[in-house]
Parts: sequence; C-alpha cells; structure tokens
Amino acid sequence: MKVNSTINRYILKEMFVPFSINVCVFTFLFLMTKMVTITNWIVNYNLSLVAVLRLIFFTLPWLLVFIIPMSIMMAVLLTFLRLSGDNEIVALKSCGLSIYGLLPPVLFFGLTGFALTMFMTIVGVPAAKTAMENMALRMASSNVDIGLKERTFNDQFKNVVMYVNKVDLKNRKLIDIFIEDKRQADVVSTVVAPEGQLLSEPGKFIFHLVLSNGTIHQTSIKDKSATAIRFGTYKLTLDLGKQMARAGTRHKSREEMSIGELHSFIAHRPQRDKAYYDAQIILHRRFSIPVACLALGLLAFPLGIQSRSTRRSFGLILCLFFFLLYYLLLTAGYAFGENGAYPPVIGMWLPNFAMAAVGLYFLLQAARERTLVTEIIVQLLVRVFSMIKHFMSRRRNVHSG
Repeated sequence: MKVNSTINRYILKEMFVPFSINVCVFTFLFLMTKMVTITNWIVNYNLSLVAVLRLIFFTLPWLLVFIIPMSIMMAVLLTFLRLSGDNEIVALKSCGLSIYGLLPPVLFFGLTGFALTMFMTIVGVPAAKTAMENMALRMASSNVDIGLKERTFNDQFKNVVMYVNKVDLKNRKLIDIFIEDKRQADVVSTVVAPEGQLLSEPGKFIFHLVLSNGTIHQTSIKDKSATAIRFGTYKLTLDLGKQMARAGTRHKSREEMSIGELHSFIAHRPQRDKAYYDAQIILHRRFSIPVACLALGLLAFPLGIQSRSTRRSFGLILCLFFFLLYYLLLTAGYAFGENGAYPPVIGMWLPNFAMAAVGLYFLLQAARERTLVTEIIVQLLVRVFSMIKHFMSRRRNVHSG
C-alpha cells in the first residue's frame, strides 16, 4: 500500500507539469484570436489597460470550461507516453503492479479537473457573463459608437432606431445614416444624412448626434400629413440615462442564470420553443463538460500505455483527434438539440458516453496485453493530412500557372 502511494504521488506529479503548461498555452492561443478586437478597443476607443484586462479576465471562465478537459486529456496521455517510452511501465509491471493499479492517480486527476470545470460552469461563467454585460453597458455610456454595428439596425436608444452603413473609427464619423425617431407622440421622423458625428457629454449619459446635409421626413398620424425638410446641420440629442438606470433590473440571459433559475425557466416555459431547448442545453452542458474530464482522461490512459512511438507529436495527434471527435459530437448535439430534433440530454451526454466506452475498451485491451489500433489511426491521419497538403500544393500551382 505504501509503495502504491509513492507511485500514485509520482504519477500525479508527472501529470501536473504538462497540465499546467497545456492550460497556459491553450489560454494564450485562445486569447491571441482576440488580439484584433483588443487592439481595436485600445486604439479606437481609448480604453484603459485596466479595462481591457478586466474584459479578458471575464472571458477566461468560458475558455477554461473547454481548456481544462483538453489539458487533462493531454496531460494523462503525455505522461504515460513518457513512462512507456522510458520503459517505466515495464518496470512497474515486473514489480507485480497491474494496469489497473495505475488507474487511481488518473481517476483522481480527472476528478480534480471535474471539480475545477464544475466550479467554472456553475459559478465562474454566470458571474463573468453578468459582469461583462454590465461593463459593456458602462463602456457604451462613454463610447456609444463601440456598440454601433455597421449595416445593422441599432436600437439601444429608446424609441430611436439607427442604421449606419459605415463607422469611420479613425475620424470618429458615421457614414450614410438612417434614423427613425418615434419619441414625439403621433409623429414619426425619418432622418437621412450622408455623414454625422456622435459626441458625448463628459460624466453624463447624454449624446449628441450632429448630422450634415441631410433630409428629415416627418409623418403625422393624427393630422395625416407629411413634411420634408432639408438641412445643412442637424443635432439630435439622445439620452442613455434611463437605459443605464434599468441596467440593474434587466433580464438575465440564459448563460447568466444559476442552476435553480434555469430549472425554474424550463418548468414555467409554456411552449417548447428555441429558448426552452436552449435552456435545457445550457443546464445539461454545465454538468456534462466537467464529466468529460473523467471520460477523456480514461481514454488517454490506455492510449499512452500502449503507444509504440515515444514521440510527443504522436500523442498530440491522438489527443487532437479524439478531442476533435468529442467536440464534433458535442456541437452536433447542440445543433440537433436546439431545434428539438432529439432531447438535449442526449446531445450533451452522448459524447461523454462515447469517449468513456472507447476508453474502457482500450483499457481492457491494454490489460490483456493486446495491441490497440492507435498506429492505424495515426497513419490514416498522416495520409489525410498529406493528401490535403498535396491537393493545396497542386491548387496553388494551377493558380500561379
């Protein structure tokens, strides 16, 4: 028992290092995909470094929900690839330790990942989502054009709908503007202008939209009249203060809801529409993804033991292949469950059962000293990648010719 405890501590220590590295690397890679947006915030909206770091911090829980299970799988796989490559597995077997005797540290490591991911899905993601929504609203109060989307009807101002064809961030101008103003009773004002500029009053939630060389079309429902007015300069005052006052009472999105709130939403939803199925998907996903740490860890264990190749790239290919398969199954479950094609509980839990079933089969094969089909999988993947590379090369040659 004492020997087993020493071995378990040794294996856990070996898995902790690649796990920590994987978490840092994958987090960095995911954040790098946001660098264009982050740079845009800093350069064009003059956001402080503290504000940008806070936004990044609020995105981390959602990223870690997927990074932790993948890092658990890679850590287990790379650890046992090294142990197998250094013949330490053979040495442990010669001391009378079976394959099943090496399983406890793997399960404990998977349970640790399960606890971390569960904390992120139940506590971290809803809290971060709420904080980000509130922060985004505060950012919009000082840089309202950060919320304006090109070629989209923007309705953040009450009774005012604005359409902007282009937002010139360098000159802080709006190009080709269409506005529908219903703030005056029984009168609908439609304003069209080729350009304008949005200015804010410091410390207030009041904005002034200064338009140039446009036309105002006013329609009175009460008087049944229509008027057209051309202008050189027209200032439209917009107030975001009331929206900010209601920010604390806004309805939570389903990602922000707690487990109890999701249960209540589902129970009191009168019709089984997209929102109903979406809430069920989010509810089951908060438990299924943490369980994936155990399923993927169990799958990686026999793969690492039975691999004949000691190259790290071999383990990376296997890990990416099975994690991609897991993610594709999860995505398919989300897509089919969202429209009610089959129950969301199946879509969210089927990937775990599939990975666990494959892992158990590989574990039984490894315990019986039978060769797995991992080499065949890697050879197939290498062939597919080489075919894609050859096809892309021929396509470039055709275009260049």
